[in-house]
Amino acid sequence: MIVRLFAVTLLTWMLGFAWFAIFLPQPLDGRPTDAIVVLTGGAGRIDRGLALLQEGAAKRMLISGVDRSVRPSELAAQYDAPERLFSCCITLGREAIDTRSNAIETSRWLERRHFRTVRLITTDWHMRRAALELRQAVPGRLTIIYDAVRSRPSLTMLMREYNKYLLRRAAALVGI
Repeated sequence: MIVRLFAVTLLTWMLGFAWFAIFLPQPLDGRPTDAIVVLTGGAGRIDRGLALLQEGAAKRMLISGVDRSVRPSELAAQYDAPERLFSCCITLGREAIDTRSNAIETSRWLERRHFRTVRLITTDWHMRRAALELRQAVPGRLTIIYDAVRSRPSLTMLMREYNKYLLRRAAALVGI
């Protein structure tokens, strides 16, 4: 009986992992939202957010998880973006150190501004866990649009992220 239970558990994990790895979230079009939230940590995330902001896809943008020593002028120079964009429309969130604190920081930023729609930008393999954390942190009236940045994650990275996602879902079920 124990062997069967283990086999069913392993098979369930494998099927879930296959779904997780094969059906990674995809980038979206430039449909407008009230705000854009970019989670730092992966290539192409800030580039994607800046491009959408400059195209007029949102009014404001939060870059969550920015190091305390980084100045807006440095980011503007690094990403070849106008400094005025950083002074008028971009907030650098400096409190987050992980995905969960990204969600908390984002929730506080969104509550102060009363936005109704937000575009979440992160890497494709990270999107499901980031979205789960954000959905738990923000009020139910907010519409979250998922806009993933494509990547080429290794099998090891996908397995690690899938396990983190499962653990976070389990923790959410018990109220942690």
